[in-house]
Amino acid sequence: MAQRLALQRLLSFPARGPLASHGRAFGTSAGRRSTFNVQDGSDFQDRVVNSTKPVVVDFHAQWCGPCKILGPRLEKMVAKQEGKVLMAKVDIDDHTDLAIEYEVGAVPTVLAMKNGDVVDKFVGVKDEDQLEAFLKKLIGA
Repeated sequence: MAQRLALQRLLSFPARGPLASHGRAFGTSAGRRSTFNVQDGSDFQDRVVNSTKPVVVDFHAQWCGPCKILGPRLEKMVAKQEGKVLMAKVDIDDHTDLAIEYEVGAVPTVLAMKNGDVVDKFVGVKDEDQLEAFLKKLIGA
């Protein structure tokens, strides 16, 4: 109880320091706006299949060690594309139907989709140079 009160007091103080002048404590990057978690099949249809932009689909799982390495690396590389490509994250444990539909046999599996079609795919962890080549091929750069 005492810890909760101390935390409440701490959180009630006005912001200080270099971020206080910006009116918020946490910023959002362009990468965050181009990356999203798929909520359900309908969301996948709307935001991935019907997307006017190319979409990288990261099929992953919370328990997957290689996914924890690839996910942030892939998000960083997508953010570098400055909105030319989107990234959809699909947890296979929450969306087994999508994993089956797209024939995901292992995680991480990454699909490159354009106009609703799978145009490229890889399984496993890739380094930044390989990811950059994968993305450039997808966006046609």
